[in-house]
Formats: sequence, structure tokens, C-alpha cells
Amino acid sequence: MPKAQILGGTSTATLDDAVFGARFNGPLVHESVRAELAARRQGTHATKTRGNVRGGGAKPWRQKGTGRARAGSSRSPIWTGGGTVFGPQPRHYTFKVNRKERRAALRSALSIHAERESLAVFDATNGFDTPSTKAAATLLGDWLGKDHGSVLVVLGDAEEQVALSFRNLDRVSVLPATGTGVADVVGASALLLSQAAADALTDRAKGGS
Repeated sequence: MPKAQILGGTSTATLDDAVFGARFNGPLVHESVRAELAARRQGTHATKTRGNVRGGGAKPWRQKGTGRARAGSSRSPIWTGGGTVFGPQPRHYTFKVNRKERRAALRSALSIHAERESLAVFDATNGFDTPSTKAAATLLGDWLGKDHGSVLVVLGDAEEQVALSFRNLDRVSVLPATGTGVADVVGASALLLSQAAADALTDRAKGGS
């Protein structure tokens, strides 16, 4: 059974084997990460074609007799100040990944952290009654040391107060369990879960929500 260290003590937490002991599926994780990152893109980029650029209604010069090339508009794409040909237009980048695949990818991402022992659990009710960045820094320092990499702290929906303690720390990101995706999990060097968040992620990865 996979286990995780419980910070602030010497005991360990037993994790759900179906969620934290799954085989890593690289292609499935890659597809889910691509889908999540694509869904975050706004897709509001736009360029003006020759029909959208102001001006250019009059023919610059007569068709023949000037010795110059024919021109019908000063907003032609080959003119300075003209429109853009085949430029980006507003679009959405989302593509579908089945619910079953998303859950399997989440299990893979969580399992790789459990296998590498880069996952820990902490009691969000102990020492975080009031926001304390110092307490949060001490908790992470005792676990990972001073020069840790990127850390993702995942909290339960009712633990917003605890988030205030971690959010100002360097290289530390804080997310609710309901808003944590596969891309967030695999992009972090270490994963710190409150007990409520661990239960929520377990339930989600098994298909409970």
C-alpha cells in the first residue's frame, strides 16, 4: 500500500492503492495535460483583413498609363498599413478527453508522486487557525529543506484560511482540490495535501465526482 509522510509528526498516512498506486500511463497523462492547457487559452487573438482596415476605398491611381503596377486599394496586404492575410482569428482550442481517461490520468499523476515520495499530507487544523506564512514556511522547510523546487499545496474547499499562509511563499502554488488538474500535479516537484484534499482527490480519481 502506498504511504505518505504526515508533516508535523513521525507517522505516515496510508493512501488508497487504486488511486496512488496505479501504473503510470505517459501518453494518457500527456493527452490530459494538453487538453487542460488548451482549455486555459483565451483564444481572443485577432488580426484585421483588408476588409477591416480603415481607408483604402479609393483606387490609388488609374489602372493604366502610369508605369506603375496595378493597384486597387492602399489597404492591400502587400502595402504598408494594409490588412493581414491568414492572420489569427478568435477561436477556441478545447478538445475532449473522456471522463474515464481524465480520471486515469489523475491517478497516474498522483501515483508518480507517491512512488517518488514527493507527496506528503498535513493537518490543516493544526497551527493554521490564523494565517501564518512563517508556520507554512517552517512546515515546508522541515520536509523539503530551504532550496525546494516548485510545490503544489492542495486544500479542501473549506480551507481558504489555510491558503493565506502558503500563497506568499516563493515557488509555492495553492489550489483547491476541485480546481486541481493533471497539469498542475505533474508540473510540481512536490505535492502537499491537506487531509480533506487527499480525500477529495481520491474520491474524484475513483469516479465519485
